[in-house]
Amino acid sequence: MTILHLALADEWAAAAGAGEYRMSTLGRTLAEEGFIHACADLDQLRGVAERFYTGVTEPLVVLAVDQDLLGCPVVFEVPPDADEAFPHIYGPLPVAAVVSVTPFAR
Repeated sequence: MTILHLALADEWAAAAGAGEYRMSTLGRTLAEEGFIHACADLDQLRGVAERFYTGVTEPLVVLAVDQDLLGCPVVFEVPPDADEAFPHIYGPLPVAAVVSVTPFAR
């Protein structure tokens, strides 16, 4: 199954060079949050962008992640302020698990 993650393009570029991505969400790391936020589909991703990335002016990219290549658990959980489950990646995201990177257009 493929899941999606919205990332700042600069942070993804740095991670691609390092071999793994460790940002959880806008301004928070995996170490701070405990997991990496992801989305099950484009509708969830658009909702996340509207709620949390409205004021972001830096370029964003959508990472398509193959769950089978992660090497860590993915748990679908319902956040306290939501009514649907979102995939949470409980570990660093290996660059090799990212099957495509697409610029995000609002």
